[in-house]
Amino acid sequence: MAVREKELTRVTLVGSLGNLTLMAFKFVAGIVGHSAAMMADAVHSLSDFLTDLIVIVFIRIGAKPQDASHDYGHGKFETLATLFVALALVGAAIGIIVSGAVKIARWLQGETLTMPGRLALWAALVSIVVKEVLYRYTVAKGKALDSPAVVANAWHHRSDALSSIGAAVGIGGALLLGQRWAVLDPLASVVVGALLVKVAWDLLKGSAGELTDGSLPDDTEREIESIIRSFPEIAEPHNLRTRRIGNRIAIEAHVRLDGEMSLEAAHDIVTAVEYKLKDRFGPATLVTIHMEPR
Repeated sequence: MAVREKELTRVTLVGSLGNLTLMAFKFVAGIVGHSAAMMADAVHSLSDFLTDLIVIVFIRIGAKPQDASHDYGHGKFETLATLFVALALVGAAIGIIVSGAVKIARWLQGETLTMPGRLALWAALVSIVVKEVLYRYTVAKGKALDSPAVVANAWHHRSDALSSIGAAVGIGGALLLGQRWAVLDPLASVVVGALLVKVAWDLLKGSAGELTDGSLPDDTEREIESIIRSFPEIAEPHNLRTRRIGNRIAIEAHVRLDGEMSLEAAHDIVTAVEYKLKDRFGPATLVTIHMEPR
């Protein structure tokens, strides 16, 4: 197993252990404490744990080198994992919103809602701290190792922390203000669900763009053109095409060189361009430069 793969797997396993522990604690607290917000939070932790398993599997697949069936490697399997994480987050968010809305509707019809218990409040407070720590740890590792899937999974931790904040506010408000305000518990779960939809949408946009070969951001493409133009022998770089493949990028461009230049000299210049681009964007960057006579 490659060093990067080992590190990404270790990071995800740490998160999955935290999710598994919190999930059990939240389910107990939600049942014993009669809290809809905490049960919704527990379901969120369950979705986190399941997506941790998905990320681990796809990291291993994505680390495989190129072969006869995948000339560009298996990097997009990490992107596919990001998509699955986002979809799981959408599912969890919709479930949380529907559950909370049903309880609010019952309250509006005059039904008395069950008051949440103090154990549910403590579970929410513990979850906020643990999940925020896991978020900071995971996102730092994901960015350092250039793994979109792990960064996306880190947002699962942050969204769970936000979910727990909403649960804590709803449960705490109900406990502080009394039975009349028990509706704050399901109301908090609906607000949390809406926040999760926003996070999931951002993740879906990024992963879908990569899977459909979306170009790199404009500022990145401008930087690539600037690097190519830094070679005085090269004129009129054009037909620039870029895309991301997992944790690396692919760059294709056409350049014009002096038509009287020897093939060897032209090749040396283009090779120097490739090295400079790889030095900037990583040694695994795929660079294809097509030469045309000026």
